[in-house]
Amino acid sequence: MSDSLNILAKILRVPKDFLGLFESRLTTITGKKGILDEIAEQNTARVKAKLAILGVSPDAPALEVYDALTSKIECDDMELLDLIGHKNMRGIQASVRVVDFVSCLKEHPQGFFLKKEKAAEFLRNEPPKKILAALGYSSVSELLAKEDIEEVYSALRFLEDMQWQNEIFFKQYESLTLADFEHRPLVLRALSEKWAIAAEKFVKKKYHNVSHLKELGVIFVIPVFLGMSGETLRLLSLLLHYIKEISFYSSVFEHTFATNPATFSSNMISALRGDCISQRLDSSDYPKNSQPFLVIQRYLAKDDENDWRLFEPRINPEALHWARAERELTRIDHFDFWHDLDWVGDYFKNAEGGETLVSFDLVDTVMSLVKQKEMIKYLYHQQEALWNQIFISYFSEAELEKKSQDFLVKGWFAV
Repeated sequence: MSDSLNILAKILRVPKDFLGLFESRLTTITGKKGILDEIAEQNTARVKAKLAILGVSPDAPALEVYDALTSKIECDDMELLDLIGHKNMRGIQASVRVVDFVSCLKEHPQGFFLKKEKAAEFLRNEPPKKILAALGYSSVSELLAKEDIEEVYSALRFLEDMQWQNEIFFKQYESLTLADFEHRPLVLRALSEKWAIAAEKFVKKKYHNVSHLKELGVIFVIPVFLGMSGETLRLLSLLLHYIKEISFYSSVFEHTFATNPATFSSNMISALRGDCISQRLDSSDYPKNSQPFLVIQRYLAKDDENDWRLFEPRINPEALHWARAERELTRIDHFDFWHDLDWVGDYFKNAEGGETLVSFDLVDTVMSLVKQKEMIKYLYHQQEALWNQIFISYFSEAELEKKSQDFLVKGWFAV
């Protein structure tokens, strides 16, 4: 078995024989040979090239490699502060400046989103008590008369209990039909300062001050900065990512789920929850000599790094959104170092005498930096991106996107 298979199997945490059988099937199906060798060689070459730029030996220990990558992120974050011009700003001023910077990079795309009148109806049906109390309103009518509904819906994410949201408020979505949606531009906004204090616990828990509403087409920034290194670069990358993600789901709602009105609402709710396949596939589920792929729309390793689905061939639309966001980011001056590194990583010796996988992915690195350099936790972007890269190399990025949309709810397909 080739060294390339050994390298990739180690990074993907799958048996070498398993990966060899996978390669054999894909070669038969596509007629393409040597794809995994090529990917492994590119991975090794990119690792060596980036280490050379950083002035780090290929034989350096994992911690030295990791420190060099996070130091590069810190430098890039400082460059970004100068570029955006908010080095001396905090709170709403800094948030607005980053939002404006992203808005200047590209026009906000059109989407297929929930009508605001329907959103208001849901609030009247199930009043958000914590929001009303936080702002001192006695009724939803008073709330909506004085507050922007996009900000109110955004506040649901960080003020109301998750159990109430899922079991009571969002249960109303079961009644949604195509007629409750309309075309309008995606909205990117910094919330007003009144939300900052109320949202502070959410920001500290999530380690970022940005989130989104797929169904409403809103990306919102909470005007709270924690003063951590890499924070602005993380915010910028998340904003670019959410634009890609919302556009993807909007297309799924309009062009995939809309083809069957009877299942429109249930499919949409499943997508918003981020449901993934829960039952292992059996060989009788797919044609003989075909290759199944799971469609996983979440980063499962955040919850359980030994989840069985992490050891199966798969594609991940979330990793695709990140790859596209990082491409846009690396077109900005000073950020080309990180171009096309989302799937790149390798093992380096650790202090205990073993080896540690180090991700060269920008988002893994910046998230680790913001979370006080927790190297081990943030590896899952790179591993998911590597499975995507394998699929793209055999087929195409366009095919990966199409399969992700067509089989998002089913959770798998075979080629």
